[in-house]
Amino acid sequence: MDKNMILVINPGSTSTKMALFERDVLVDKTSIKHDANDLLKYNKIIDQLPYRMKAINETIKSYGLDLNRLRAVVGRGGLLKPIESGTYLVNEAIIHDLSMAKRGEHASNLGAIIAYQIAKPLGINAYIVDPVVVDEMSDIARISGMKEIERISTFHALNHKAVARKVAKMLDKPYESCKFVLAHLGGGISVAAHLNGKVIDVNNALDGDGPMSPERSGTVPLGPLYNMCFSGEYSLKDIKQKNYGAGGLVSYLGTNDAEVIQKRIQAGDAYAKLIYDAMCYQISKEIGAISTVLKGDIDAIILTGGLAHDTYTCEQIKSSVEFIARVVVIPGEDELSALNEGALRVLNGTEQPKIYG
Repeated sequence: MDKNMILVINPGSTSTKMALFERDVLVDKTSIKHDANDLLKYNKIIDQLPYRMKAINETIKSYGLDLNRLRAVVGRGGLLKPIESGTYLVNEAIIHDLSMAKRGEHASNLGAIIAYQIAKPLGINAYIVDPVVVDEMSDIARISGMKEIERISTFHALNHKAVARKVAKMLDKPYESCKFVLAHLGGGISVAAHLNGKVIDVNNALDGDGPMSPERSGTVPLGPLYNMCFSGEYSLKDIKQKNYGAGGLVSYLGTNDAEVIQKRIQAGDAYAKLIYDAMCYQISKEIGAISTVLKGDIDAIILTGGLAHDTYTCEQIKSSVEFIARVVVIPGEDELSALNEGALRVLNGTEQPKIYG
């Protein structure tokens, strides 16, 4: 019997996405919806494991899959310590750190653990690929301007790397010899300099750095911010929420839905247009700034993520930055395929699996 199937698991906050691949061909995919009230019963993300495993096992049965045909299981990587890009063999060190949630609670922490629980009884390997903690930043990029605070790398590494490889192939060049500025445009926005296969600088897309996004504030003036912090009107939780979740478009327009905002703009809402254009303006500024890291020697500026589906957004940004380099638009983010591709690079011998420890 051919062992040529790869199972991919991507846990989200209220869903678990799954896909089955035969080598590089998608056979089936599904998104298991989890009732938010059910999830509220669990104090920690790791406590959700039996609940999610039950739903996943039922879905595997619905595939009619003989598990002995699996060659590997791939899970979304979670909040591990900073690591270099690549495909990692899931080992006890990964399981331990994600189970303990040493670097934060997030649903993606379950990806490696679920993959390992499925793979181990079958005697096959489980992998993770390019988690958000991928860190390849140059030393100079880490300097913040305040000695006590270091700039860190937290970004949409999985989609960045997958899309960068795709564009490199379009240019008939190896990714390891390309120079890209890549902007992932989603609920969070990360703009990175890719140099010869490494992301040498990128804004922290999670924690208040870079352009504002649909739901994140990005960089804001520090003086007014610390006055707010010590005004007595806001708790630490309030300030965090203003940065992440209730920032950006949500703060100004009450929604993170770009389609809703575009309809408001088309209906003549001048304020909605101003705020949305400001987001595009800030993204363009970030692209321009990070282009200096590559000294303007850039193979392509790449726009990707969910907002890259929107022609208005892309045209606004393109009109500001296309003087720097050609602009390539690769809409969306196919995380399931990106995870599968990472595993295939190891299984096909084009990359060696990396070891976390």
